[in-house]
Amino acid sequence: MSALARLGLSVLLSALLGCQSTAPPAASPAARPVADQGLVAFASDEGLARFSRASGKVDFAPLANQFEAQLNAAFCGPTSAAIVLNAVRSRSADLPRDHGRLKADDLRNVPSGVDPIVPRYTQDNVIGPGEKTRAQVLGEPIVFNGKPLRDFGYQLRQFDQMLRANGLATRLVVVADGMPDDEVRSALVQNLQRPGDYVIVNYRRELVGQRGGGHISPLGAYDAGSDSFLVLDVNPAAAGWVWMPAATLIKGMRSFDTVENRGYVLVAPR
Repeated sequence: MSALARLGLSVLLSALLGCQSTAPPAASPAARPVADQGLVAFASDEGLARFSRASGKVDFAPLANQFEAQLNAAFCGPTSAAIVLNAVRSRSADLPRDHGRLKADDLRNVPSGVDPIVPRYTQDNVIGPGEKTRAQVLGEPIVFNGKPLRDFGYQLRQFDQMLRANGLATRLVVVADGMPDDEVRSALVQNLQRPGDYVIVNYRRELVGQRGGGHISPLGAYDAGSDSFLVLDVNPAAAGWVWMPAATLIKGMRSFDTVENRGYVLVAPR
């Protein structure tokens, strides 16, 4: 297989298995996971034991109550945004109504003046306020350094901009190569111990022992005994909710994506 063909296959696998924003090198296909990284399924006995003793889990119930799986391989960002927005504003009077999810025939027997849509943020309606278009999220080329680039999903700063465009207060943190693990761990743990704010991580799947490319999901808890974070993976077709060692998660975030490393976004109401 030629290098060009390998690159094309890599892009396709990344789009199918994750929310990859750019193609990985041809010699390192995104579908090839590294060796076991100590991941523990949430639904396992050990996973439930960790949750039972976890000290940082105030975000879990609000996120779990609003959780949904992503609709397509490029929507891990919009899905994570919708979950967090609904957790933050679940009782707001001005929640949007996504009428794009109803077909004309669905309304045939609905009484006049009745709106059957439940008001909430969806994977579809969170995209509109942001600068990156739906078509670009799904692979329509953007111009980067004077050349067209298929930029599936969201880079970290694109994702942060979309969250802010939807009215959230955010703090974006790029996990730079020289940033100490303790600094990252401390910021994530403190967030998970406070009610009302949330953390969404952007990491590379193949570096944490999973199949796929770049990915975005919220965190639900931290267990100090195992020094691991509960990743509420929004793509159950690729991976379920999983406890991920802090060092492994940080390694996945400390990975290059297009212009800079990945990282995380701390989110709070504005």
